[in-house]
Amino acid sequence: MDLSLWVELSYLFASVLFVVGLKRLQSPATARGGNRLAALAMLIAIVATLVENQVLSWTGIVAGMVLGSLIGGVAARTVKMTDMPQLVGIFNGFGGGASALVAAAELLRVQSASAALALGDGFTIAISCLIGTVTFSGSFVAFGKLQGLVSGNPITFPLQKTFNALLFLSLLVLGASVMGVFGVGELSDLTVFAIFTAIALLLGVLLVIPIGGADMPVVISLLNSYSGLAASAAGFVIGNNVLIISGALVGAAGLILTMIMCKAMNRSLANVAFGAFGGETSGAAQIGSGDQAARSVDAEGAATILAYAQSVIVVPGYGLAVAQAQHELRKAMDNLEERGVDVKYAIHPVAGRMPGHMNVLLAEADVPYDKLFDLDEINEDFGRTDVVLVVGANDVVNPEAHNPQSVIAGMPILDVDKAKSVIVMKRSLSAGFAGIDNPLFYMDHTLMFFGDAKGSMTDLVREIREA
Repeated sequence: MDLSLWVELSYLFASVLFVVGLKRLQSPATARGGNRLAALAMLIAIVATLVENQVLSWTGIVAGMVLGSLIGGVAARTVKMTDMPQLVGIFNGFGGGASALVAAAELLRVQSASAALALGDGFTIAISCLIGTVTFSGSFVAFGKLQGLVSGNPITFPLQKTFNALLFLSLLVLGASVMGVFGVGELSDLTVFAIFTAIALLLGVLLVIPIGGADMPVVISLLNSYSGLAASAAGFVIGNNVLIISGALVGAAGLILTMIMCKAMNRSLANVAFGAFGGETSGAAQIGSGDQAARSVDAEGAATILAYAQSVIVVPGYGLAVAQAQHELRKAMDNLEERGVDVKYAIHPVAGRMPGHMNVLLAEADVPYDKLFDLDEINEDFGRTDVVLVVGANDVVNPEAHNPQSVIAGMPILDVDKAKSVIVMKRSLSAGFAGIDNPLFYMDHTLMFFGDAKGSMTDLVREIREA
């Protein structure tokens, strides 16, 4: 059998594995297996590509694969769950940067061969470089915002959108030059390409800095989509079918996830990208806001309420991830279940700092997957629930979403205020990412359990056992 046929069959097999792996990512129970299938598919694709191009020296290739595997393995084991969004942002950036480098390498290859660049090839090179570099710089700005290296507040300046539009127009002109439609004065093609790349990098920065911290989950998923599109474009550049397919899968999946996230926030993608909404807040700890007063409870009181309830719904938020209290939470809920309490977990699509953050956090603590319910599945249950335990969540349970005048008006929320009793575990009454107060904290059936989530949860576990 011809070698080229074996290569194409390998590509086809890898593509099927990518599709199956992506399908299995839709459930926490099968996600790990899906990730392994996708990794195997990429390994098959890499080996097939090297064989197709008759690479004789595998030393550098193998060294790179081993080094990359070590870095990835160490990162997966050591990066804290609270830092996982930053890691995903870096992955997106490297994916986009790699695609841009492939485009640059192809341009250099054509230039070194003194061959004329076909219009179609020039177009794919320009598109791959544009999307890849925007993804690269934008992802690292998103990383900086999440890591606290860059202000989480929207960073804007006068005529910013106009300036961005001018940058994009200049990219169109320079891109046309890269495609060979016309030249730019005495500048060489490589010089034009370098200027094109630099402007694209700047545009990536300027597109992300005006987006606030509350929108970072959407930005992460959108940049993930960009990285897939960049990879697909790079596949067209080098004529690699499996890269085209895998990149298109990532791009489509990222875009679908982005739209789901926007729907969960009741906002359009354009509003997220250009709305300059959702900055950092610095509300100090307090026990009241104006004429309102919040009632507090200690570990013993909270344990008594939970232990004698028939049904409990837990609403995890970013505060749970920061405190790394998921294991203590699992112990507390296990103790309640031993007493015959029906326990469920309500997951809001934008809880945390990235899509699926809470699902991964609870999976790390071995919380059974069948106890996790998304917003649409569980919202009607709150009215029939004895106690809701909110752990480090804020905006996703804020009844202000029902107020037409609120900045989060229309945002789908978990209706925890409809439960018979609500216990909120939080450090203070400070506002969430949206920067507004939460009326839930001051309702008659709400009790505030102030303190670090991990320490408070440890106390709660002890008190539940003794209740």
